[in-house]
Amino acid sequence: MSLQIEQIILHQLIRKSESEIEVVLRDSVLENHQVVTDLVADINRVYSNKAKAYGLFHENSLFETSVKELKLGNQDFLNFSQQSVKQLRNELAKYPFAEGGAVIFCLYRYLAVEYLLIAVLNSCHSMLVNDKLEINQTQYLDIDHADIIARIDITEWQTEPDSKRYLTFLKGRVGRKVSDFFMDYLGASEGLNAKNQNKNLVQAVDDYCQEIQLDKQEKKAVREQVYGYCKGQLEAGEEIKLSNLAKELPASDDNDFTSFVAGQNYDLDEEFPVDRSTLRQLKKFSGSGGGLTINFDSDLLGERIRWDAQTDTLVIKGLPPNLRDQLQRNNQ
Repeated sequence: MSLQIEQIILHQLIRKSESEIEVVLRDSVLENHQVVTDLVADINRVYSNKAKAYGLFHENSLFETSVKELKLGNQDFLNFSQQSVKQLRNELAKYPFAEGGAVIFCLYRYLAVEYLLIAVLNSCHSMLVNDKLEINQTQYLDIDHADIIARIDITEWQTEPDSKRYLTFLKGRVGRKVSDFFMDYLGASEGLNAKNQNKNLVQAVDDYCQEIQLDKQEKKAVREQVYGYCKGQLEAGEEIKLSNLAKELPASDDNDFTSFVAGQNYDLDEEFPVDRSTLRQLKKFSGSGGGLTINFDSDLLGERIRWDAQTDTLVIKGLPPNLRDQLQRNNQ
């Protein structure tokens, strides 16, 4: 396995009241055996498959200072984690919805990159049947539904001080400011905005198609080509590279996608992560508001679906059968 654990430890945060959280500290690091490796591999897998935000440390980040001391050898991993989890407790106490859990600190290498991972995992109750066919209650760490995880790319942090993306974190569930206390605890702020980068890319592609005067079918083909490239990058775990994407797009005698983007104010980085939901705009039209939600494949526009810009109306030919059935029942 390409994942190599260097140091790992866990502590426990237990909420006692609305304003009090107890810290249970472990007094030694965990031994690096198969169960521990499997745990980190599962967290890494779940984390890699979830949508993340990108950030960087503030100048006065206490957490960053602690990481520097750790990497310089001025404090050991045990002391670093104990002090750090106490700081996390202080931030958690400000948010009554935060329930605590098992806090895992792990320094590991994956694909030749060194990472520091911090995760807060809840425990869930379940049932098991033993070899005597008796039912017993057990607990397990709910890794699949974890929403409090941050990871620092130590390699990038040390080698690219101007980077705005060496820190990644989950933004949490809708309606809960899960990421707020975590960012305060880390002393960090959001850096690269991957969703905006992808939105700007979609806009740049549409503008470029207009600039080089592609017809409707040609524009459709370009959008599908861009979507296919980005989807392929996402599935391969790679990022969008503008220079590579530009090679796959048509060019006019005096213009290509690279020079077009460079001459406009799209604020696109040369490389940035794929945002799956944003790139769906290349294949679909969607919108909601005023109790109405509309979502359809872009191929249908001009065929089964026509838009009248003068009256701001859509005409749909051939309704989905289940929608037609509902309308017929309502009309009886």
